[in-house]
Amino acid sequence: MNLRAPMQSHNLRLLVLTGEYMDFLWYGELLRGHADFVPELTWCPDPDDLGDLLENAHFDVLIWDCSFHAGSNIGFLQYLSVAGNEKPVIALGADSEAEMDEDLLGSGSSDYLCKGKIDRWALARAVRCVWFRQQLEDSAGGQLGREVASGFINRNLFFDRLQQAILRAERGDHRLALIHINLDDFRTVNESLGYSQGDELVLKLAERLRHTMRRVDSLMRIGGDELAVIAENVDDSLDLSQIIRKLVAGLSDPVNVSGNLVGITASLGVATFPEAGDTPETLLRRANRAMFEAKRDTGTSYRFYNRQLHISAGHQLQLEADLRNALRAGELELYYQPRVDLITGEVRGVESLIRWNHPTRGLVMPDDFIPAAERSGLIVPIGYWVIEQACERLRQAADAGFPGLVVAVNLSFRQFHDRKMTETIFRIIFNANVDTSLLELELTESAMMHDPDYAQRCLRELSQLGISFALDDFGTGYSSLTNLQHLPISLVKIDKSFVQALGESGDSEHIIRAIISLAHSLQMSVVAEGVETEGQLDFLRDQHCDEVQGYYYARPMPWDDLVTFLHDRNRLACLPE
Repeated sequence: MNLRAPMQSHNLRLLVLTGEYMDFLWYGELLRGHADFVPELTWCPDPDDLGDLLENAHFDVLIWDCSFHAGSNIGFLQYLSVAGNEKPVIALGADSEAEMDEDLLGSGSSDYLCKGKIDRWALARAVRCVWFRQQLEDSAGGQLGREVASGFINRNLFFDRLQQAILRAERGDHRLALIHINLDDFRTVNESLGYSQGDELVLKLAERLRHTMRRVDSLMRIGGDELAVIAENVDDSLDLSQIIRKLVAGLSDPVNVSGNLVGITASLGVATFPEAGDTPETLLRRANRAMFEAKRDTGTSYRFYNRQLHISAGHQLQLEADLRNALRAGELELYYQPRVDLITGEVRGVESLIRWNHPTRGLVMPDDFIPAAERSGLIVPIGYWVIEQACERLRQAADAGFPGLVVAVNLSFRQFHDRKMTETIFRIIFNANVDTSLLELELTESAMMHDPDYAQRCLRELSQLGISFALDDFGTGYSSLTNLQHLPISLVKIDKSFVQALGESGDSEHIIRAIISLAHSLQMSVVAEGVETEGQLDFLRDQHCDEVQGYYYARPMPWDDLVTFLHDRNRLACLPE
């Protein structure tokens, strides 16, 4: 087969996903002037525009800068595989090929190039190779389709089968179900056993599942760790329940791979025709959404896509889009809640609390948008923005006559997913030129559980800059004592649930006494959150708690109101008794 002839006359349509216009121009310059293809480049600088581009235009190859979006690379590749109709993706990143290519290639990227090593020939060679590969797959589609049972992945054949099943269901007025099966933590299997053994596991698992299915149903492998079941004629909900029950049972037993018994769990998402959609793409997308909902549960589990899930998903997508714009449009604002010294009555510090001034919804509280920010990865740039604002407030506090005011900032667990966190925070502080001893980072135990060793290293590096750390919501986690021993923490915050239960629960009194005693024995200060009554205040004072924070003294307030509050307390302190 001569594949070079069509390349000579072919104009390659390339979609470039990068936020930097200069990078777009650079990639275009590297790809021009090659004899065997003519590049036609389209620039997509914003993830919000990507869906429309992929839906309304055709592209041969996608060139994706990994810094294009804030979320998970794996999740973004899964989105591209559906929205981009399986077009080849060349990923470009700052890390070396040895560090990144296995993760990305195992999740759908056709190639990976380190940006620091890209030259004219490397990029052109990558484009040629992935396009050649795509041509081979397209031309051999029939053969691959016949070999799906042997482990080949051909999503085009899958979509064709699903379309035919939908047409049959439509003609016969039947319901069908698409069940999307994703093996949990399959990357660990590949890393421990090797990719060939991982592939063997999927094939053996698929063969086992086939024996549990009805003849009318079909099973296909649609990804490295993904299977899909098309279940036809499921007019009775009992039929569908039995199918799912058999699939779950088939997934429960370990699989023998080269003499090793490997246990596996999976997440199943179920979307039905016609309720969840009437096209293959819509059904797969919604089954995929339900599958990700199932991943919230431990072990093998399943979820159905339904209208409420659809409404929730649409709301969350809109919320994330609005939030991305909010960061650019300056709609985010910090409020500040004072922390009061129980001995002197002075304001020792403030906690920075983010608010969102939405153009149509008004003031949005963090409980309503922080979960969306963490899911989408937007919490990382938002977190750095908060630290920048806190540093600016430290300068303003000194100018206003409060040079010793501590400003505390909450650190999300997602920040520890950013491998350049320490470097970024250092740059922010260096540019701000502030007294680092007055910047306090509050973190929860969950923030350190993702990668404890990395978290400890980050905190040690930041503590060397003079930054102090507080452990938030102390007493609600399971590893507090370990964290107190091994992390550079100088302050613990008693969770407001214990404070607000004072007078109602004797257990809360005992817990608060124990926390204060333990912290003081380790030379740490204690702040009690959620103080609202004089009785709570008196108890905490009797137990020698260092500082309190809550509505008894002040609610969170904008910066200008805080400055007024601080001046008023100073004037009161100066009045003769």
